[in-house]
Amino acid sequence: MAQKPSIPKGTRDFSPTEVAKRTYIFSTIRNVFETFGFQPIETPSFENSDTLMGKYGDEGDRLIFKILNSGDYFKDIQKQVIENLDFANIFYQIFDAIQYIEDKSSEFNYEEYINEYIETYNELTTDEKKMLLNYFTLNKKEFIAFYENEEVLDNEEELEDKSYFKENFIEELVKPNIDKLLNSNKLTASISEKALRYDLTVPFARYVVQHQNEIEFPFKRYQMQPVWRADRPQKGRFREFYQCDADVVGSKGLWQEVEFVQLYDAVFSKLRLFGTTIKLNNRKILAGIAEIIGEADKLIDFTVALDKLDKIGAEGVTKEMLEKGISETAIEKVQPLFSFNGTNQEKLNQLQVLLADSVEGTNGVNDLRFVIDNIEILGLQSANLEIDVTLARGLNYYTGAIYEVSAPNGVQMGSIGGGGRYDDLTGIFGLKDMSGVGISFGLDRIYLVLEELNLFDAVELPKPKVLFVNFGDKEAAFCMKALVKLREHNIKSELYPDSSKMKKQMNYANRREIPFVVMVGSSEIEKNIYTVKIMQTGEQQECSLEELLKITQ
Repeated sequence: MAQKPSIPKGTRDFSPTEVAKRTYIFSTIRNVFETFGFQPIETPSFENSDTLMGKYGDEGDRLIFKILNSGDYFKDIQKQVIENLDFANIFYQIFDAIQYIEDKSSEFNYEEYINEYIETYNELTTDEKKMLLNYFTLNKKEFIAFYENEEVLDNEEELEDKSYFKENFIEELVKPNIDKLLNSNKLTASISEKALRYDLTVPFARYVVQHQNEIEFPFKRYQMQPVWRADRPQKGRFREFYQCDADVVGSKGLWQEVEFVQLYDAVFSKLRLFGTTIKLNNRKILAGIAEIIGEADKLIDFTVALDKLDKIGAEGVTKEMLEKGISETAIEKVQPLFSFNGTNQEKLNQLQVLLADSVEGTNGVNDLRFVIDNIEILGLQSANLEIDVTLARGLNYYTGAIYEVSAPNGVQMGSIGGGGRYDDLTGIFGLKDMSGVGISFGLDRIYLVLEELNLFDAVELPKPKVLFVNFGDKEAAFCMKALVKLREHNIKSELYPDSSKMKKQMNYANRREIPFVVMVGSSEIEKNIYTVKIMQTGEQQECSLEELLKITQ
């Protein structure tokens, strides 16, 4: 029975037309990036797990796709745990030693002793030793309880031939706990040393540290590559999608924050996506608010909940904050933020008063005012700039400015861009005091918005300009000489691959909207000429190769 073809949830195939439209978006963003002075880099699709883990908060870490070490490693681990009789013998000897030592000492260190004992087994690989140590640590109580079972102690013959451990110990104790073993953090690290990248920012930080002696700072880079997240697929949310990032690292200047607003505006204006809203906030403001309501130690919980205001509403945010241990008194103080309104300057003035007693909050307001004031002077082509004090973007590494872009009114879509400042992201890789700021475009969501608004009308599918009809091998060979010349002049052209009926070949040209069809028969070969048909008018004419080049250019 034939297998039904399918692809993983959250991924997509792209038709030639879709690829052409996506290429149009890529080209537009790339041109603006380079106009603003950014240089391209690329990084691997997967990184070492420890490069990514712990950089996105608990919610982000759960969405990282991990890669198993080589194809059969996972299977080998299970086989070792369940079927290896030598391990059963090791278990027995370790229990015997544990029992004796625990009887003699009240200060017995179970994990330390297990580790030292396992290290004496030279025939075990490093991974096997890690697996054993982790398994014993997870199941200490069950192991000792099983060992102390009277049936085990009285059954010396079965113990000697190890059959008891195969039939009972492994069946009753190891198999039921196999999931616990395989899901443990230490064992996961040993069987999955790499992971697909979650975003482009953390790999960029790793790149900067690794190549710091080759980079001229401040370093302005752009990167346009796919990322992967083990998220629940829905409209505008995929498990594999492209990000288009631009970052500046090595500068604390606020002018770059102004330029990123202009860059967003320039890209969306060129895409004719008018009326986007660039939302702006500052992490220092959020820290200041958490400070004045007495919940500074719960800043992450506070910002993650607040960031969901547009999705779950004030009631949902309040509920989540309470669940995170934020007091009702603190939530009452923050209630005005749920309906914060006015012009950008009015919001700045309100924040200035609200955060007067917080140094960090005041600094955040001043940073935000710098960007707002200068954008008001410089102006924007088509985007709207709006302060949104509930904007937090949940990621742990933001320390200053926070950006998020929403589609024009009437289009139901999540953010189509976002970013922010991170003062010490490279510090996690050993390079301190390297401030950076960056933004990202969500290409896949931008595509959906442009499609919904019918803004792809100017995008043409790549197609030949000239089709040579195939009347047979002799005629095709003559046409191929002309094809070489046309392609040397960058004229897109092709030969119909089969010697088919004329009607079929002309229908092909019509369906693909090819403007010129060239026909060569025996008479044309004798005269060393070509008959070209202009498809739009139906006009036909004979011409030389030089004339054909002029006609089709």
